[in-house]
Amino acid sequence: MTRRPPPKDRGAPEKRRHAPAPPSDARGPFRPALPDVVALYGAHPVRAALNARRRKLLTLYATETALPRIKDLAHAAGLEPRLVDARDLERRLGAEAVHQGLMLEARPLPEADISDIVSNSGIVLALDQITDPHNVGAILRTACAFNVDAVIVTERHSPEFSGALAKAASGALEFVTIVAVVNLARALDEFAERGYARIGLDSEGAESLSTVALSRPLVLALGAEGKGLRRLTRERCDAVARLDLPGPIKSLNVSNACASALSVVTTRLG
Repeated sequence: MTRRPPPKDRGAPEKRRHAPAPPSDARGPFRPALPDVVALYGAHPVRAALNARRRKLLTLYATETALPRIKDLAHAAGLEPRLVDARDLERRLGAEAVHQGLMLEARPLPEADISDIVSNSGIVLALDQITDPHNVGAILRTACAFNVDAVIVTERHSPEFSGALAKAASGALEFVTIVAVVNLARALDEFAERGYARIGLDSEGAESLSTVALSRPLVLALGAEGKGLRRLTRERCDAVARLDLPGPIKSLNVSNACASALSVVTTRLG
């Protein structure tokens, strides 16, 4: 009797922001990829996740060279590292991934809402459809350095919060509150109801960030490279300000502009 092959399991659609599953022939010694598991790689992202423990940690992979540097921290987090070859990590993550001999599989960070934001600095960043993971990762690193209360992103048109973004954030992903919203304009309305001033940053802004009226709490809105702030975002801002730069180039990469703007804002607010 000939057996009919089992029907293909189409599975549920992969959730937003989760790392895509690698091809089956690239998994090597790793577990089958699941839609609710993210991969973090590199010394800073992996160590930060082990220290922060904001997410459920699943499996840590380390090369023989990297193992001694991570073993004690892994054991403190309740993990027994699995020894792998660097070539296995390259096949799993891609040849361009700077993994430093470490990869951690974990669950995504817990979701947060605007109501969950705890005010420390009184400053929130709102990213208007910034999609480049390296830019967003660098912004998160800067946000962490300036003790920003939260980073707001849009559910659509934002990158995966794992992999290259986590690497660019250099561990900051584990310490910054990230709130994903369906509609950024409505979110800015909600911030206004909560007493936040809303300042948009644009190289063509009518006012200078060094002189525009500022007060805490504050939302600083940043637009995507090239496109800038969308119309509805600009309309929700109380002011759209520019960075006054002394050189012949008057605009910066969005992550660099973020760092410069936060320096101006925190200095002025004291």
